[in-house]
Amino acid sequence: MTMNVLLINLANDPAKSVWQLQTGEELFLVIIAAILLIGMILIGILALSMMMILRKAIGTEPVAVAKPTDPRTRWQRMAGLHLLSQEKELMMDHPYDDIYELDNPTPPWFMGLFYGTIAFGIVYMLIFHVFDTGELQLDEYKQEVALADVQRAAYIKKVAGSINENTVAMVTDAKSLEAGKALYLQTCVACHGQQGQGGVGPNLTDEYWLHGGSIKSVFHVLTEGVPEKGMMSWKKQLNPLQIQQVASFVLSLQGTKPAGGKEAQGEKEVPNVAIASDKVSMR
Repeated sequence: MTMNVLLINLANDPAKSVWQLQTGEELFLVIIAAILLIGMILIGILALSMMMILRKAIGTEPVAVAKPTDPRTRWQRMAGLHLLSQEKELMMDHPYDDIYELDNPTPPWFMGLFYGTIAFGIVYMLIFHVFDTGELQLDEYKQEVALADVQRAAYIKKVAGSINENTVAMVTDAKSLEAGKALYLQTCVACHGQQGQGGVGPNLTDEYWLHGGSIKSVFHVLTEGVPEKGMMSWKKQLNPLQIQQVASFVLSLQGTKPAGGKEAQGEKEVPNVAIASDKVSMR
């Protein structure tokens, strides 16, 4: 399934997961890879058996030597444990500084795990790098981002799409004002100062406004900008909900009187601002 088809399916049904889209195809490929792996193992066993038969036929098969019965339990053999009475059998021939070492082989359980990782690696390679049908992490990330963009667009259309210059209203809850503060510090500080005291742009904390001090006027200026005075439009960078939050935060700065405030500009207008308890500290 190509990325374009996947994105179309996600756009039509965002709730549908990527796994649901490809389960049948991936299951088929896993079965094929497992069959190939089993076939390779059977071929190896067959080759070994043929080699043993050939050695017997030409008389080079070594004479079997009877081995003593292993007194260990099945669990001890599986875990690679040895009895104290078997130390002499495991002792290596050459001591180092009068220190004798025991030749303890790797436990069977560990070897089984090791060979299991090799088998898993072969199946993984076939699915993700030979057949190119499995989804690599980068592809999964791109699909998740695409799904998130679809969900974000749906959210903006549902919540922010209804906010415009005619319907915008000032928000006073702490969560919205904190969001507006974060956006202000990110986009407005360069021209209006850290505390709204003004700089290149006008002072936002006094009662004088160049383009109106109501929530609708501030929303309009943020949305459309004032190009002739250097105020850019933010409607392409911020959605209507975010612009509403920034405008509400700007109006909440009324009366804060920060140090070094720029001289008043425009006409006096006292907007209907939030009460002092709802204002967000700039510290």
